[in-house]
Amino acid sequence: MEILWVLIALVMLAAVALPFLRRRRGAVGLVPPGHPDAADPANYGFARQEELDIRLPGPDEDLLDVLDVVQRTQDYRAAQQLLAGTPADGEQRWQRVQAFAGAASLELAQRPGGVSEAPGGQWLRVWRTEAPKDAGGAAVHAEFLVQQAWRTAAPGSDEFRIIMEEAKAACGEAALLAPGDPVPYIVELSVARGLGYSQQEFEQVWLKILDRAPAHMGAHLAALHYWCEKWHGSRQQAYDFAEAAAARAPQGSLLAAMPLFAVFEHLPEVNLVSGFYQSEVVTKAIHGALHAVHSARPDDPMLAHVRHMLVFFLVRSERWAEAMNQLIHVDGHVGALPWTLSPDPAAEFAVYRALAVAGYEANGGSPATLPH
Repeated sequence: MEILWVLIALVMLAAVALPFLRRRRGAVGLVPPGHPDAADPANYGFARQEELDIRLPGPDEDLLDVLDVVQRTQDYRAAQQLLAGTPADGEQRWQRVQAFAGAASLELAQRPGGVSEAPGGQWLRVWRTEAPKDAGGAAVHAEFLVQQAWRTAAPGSDEFRIIMEEAKAACGEAALLAPGDPVPYIVELSVARGLGYSQQEFEQVWLKILDRAPAHMGAHLAALHYWCEKWHGSRQQAYDFAEAAAARAPQGSLLAAMPLFAVFEHLPEVNLVSGFYQSEVVTKAIHGALHAVHSARPDDPMLAHVRHMLVFFLVRSERWAEAMNQLIHVDGHVGALPWTLSPDPAAEFAVYRALAVAGYEANGGSPATLPH
């Protein structure tokens, strides 16, 4: 037990010291603040840590503009119009539903309301009341309930189950309003994980998604959680699911990156194996994700998700130049795994970015040699 606490303390110390990194050919070391050898991400045009946007994995200006209007005016109609104009079977609709639901949930957490103050997220309640047959509002409400369950209650508790059962009913309602839309069923994947659906029940939901959007990356990532060892599957089932998705991925699909996410979901909490991130399973998953990124459309809404995960693994694997090549595409937005698992996603991302810059420069790189 003592060695475990020592390891944890060392990791925490490194996290504090990493912003002050030294360049030396072939190595990355630590220096005090202001040292002339300190690697500076600003030299590459990267955003300051306090400027990093933790809401989204990548830019979606239309969504951000609408979120600003909705939260400033508490009028849902701009959100309703944006979702109505977003294709039902695409990745972007799912991301926008998540974003609106998350905004309402965070508002409620910040302003629970009282005698003289309306609760936060009131615009979503008004949306459901005034437009009960609107498919977009129904989907956002279902996702809002799911996020509320995970945010406010302990999994397995009575409160958690009550909210999840309500979310399940809301998913069914949303599905009836939009028969061809996979989003209500993708929301239900989180309900299935929370309520502990049997594998047969889960498969029934999954088949409905495959009928509507067989190559939906967001749906596959949501389903992967169910199959993980920490939930209702095993490491092997998760790997099999991810590898099967990658094997049937159409040309240009990011599904080829699924094994990397499966590896991430099963990382050891304390890694004592030297060279783990250079192992065959990790290297193969990284190569699959890099291939997916190179083959994908530049405007694929899920591309930023894969790039963020690649930054994490490429830095851990000490593949500095490749990590820098991913950073130049995603810097500025950090609302994606693995950063969102941290209480401070921007700080977590900034540590990995500083490591990438330091490692890149330790091996002869500079702003002039980094392609854009």
